[in-house]
Amino acid sequence: MEILNVVRFDGLKNRDWIIFKHYSEKIILGSQLIVQEGQVAIFVKAGEVTDVFSSGTYTLSTRNLPILSSLINLPFGSKTPFSAEIYFVNKAVKMELYWGTTDPIQLIDPKFFVKLNVRAFGQMGIRIVDPIVFFKKLIGGMQTACLVQLEKIKDFFKGVIIVKVKSAIADAVITKKCSALEISIKLEELSQTVSKHVSKSMEDYGISLVNFYIQSVNFPSEDFGAINKILEDRAAIEIMGDRRYATKRTFDVYEGAANNTNGTVGSLASCGIGLGVGLGLGSGMGGYAAKTFEHDSSKKTNNDEFKTCISCGAQILINCKFCPECGANNDERVCECGCKVYLNAKFCPQCGRKF
Repeated sequence: MEILNVVRFDGLKNRDWIIFKHYSEKIILGSQLIVQEGQVAIFVKAGEVTDVFSSGTYTLSTRNLPILSSLINLPFGSKTPFSAEIYFVNKAVKMELYWGTTDPIQLIDPKFFVKLNVRAFGQMGIRIVDPIVFFKKLIGGMQTACLVQLEKIKDFFKGVIIVKVKSAIADAVITKKCSALEISIKLEELSQTVSKHVSKSMEDYGISLVNFYIQSVNFPSEDFGAINKILEDRAAIEIMGDRRYATKRTFDVYEGAANNTNGTVGSLASCGIGLGVGLGLGSGMGGYAAKTFEHDSSKKTNNDEFKTCISCGAQILINCKFCPECGANNDERVCECGCKVYLNAKFCPQCGRKF
């Protein structure tokens, strides 16, 4: 194995590394140790951390290797190679860690009562604050010239991240009754909640969580389609009114049943009794329609089917004698000349008086 007189690691261009074990373990006193800015060098002998060097340039001697020197009994000034493992730890802040839920969070939306498969994605930044704790608890030992990338650290904490994210989103939807369509306004609050839990778990391993963000919470387009259908129905009810919308939906059901050649109606018809079924549907539909049309028989089909109450100004049906809002008589109007005129008349047909 090569005997070194300069020990250094210049890192990677993409900075995507967290710890590197130097490729040689044979060193002689008087060698130079160069630790780059944002790095820490850890010396290990027989599985035990002996000495730690922060950024700078060092000439290795018994002065700055006191623990290691005592373990291997080095004579001062000796040029005899000694064996030691050297690990370089990257202490620079790493902001490029992205995470996402591997499987969806299944929730019932509290506003639309639709089952949703929610997923979350985000980003976080970390920094090694205690290299010795990090090395002892998370690394322990590595092969020569082996390098640990940031992705490995993210994978190690992925379990706790996903659990805390799922818990926070479920709490917002189930406990706080926040619809999945409105959860985007709570992303900052959710990020802070998850960050506190994840940060505590990382601190136990000598890692500081610099920041943590939930960037998006979304669900499949088919789930959104179900919500969109509900929104369309609500809009139809507001435009048409409850009773008319119910009538329309009833006709839709009858039409769907009539067109369903593979369903119950089609099966009965193919057996020769389709006429009876058809008559049954017809009578049911006709009866329902008759009641509806009977109730609305006095209505006009143009824009004058509503009138304004002469007392409170509410919009009421044209055939209402009394206002359902204030109880005022809206049946007819009597002119000063004694002529009875319709309430929506602008002039008296008898004397021409303007109302």
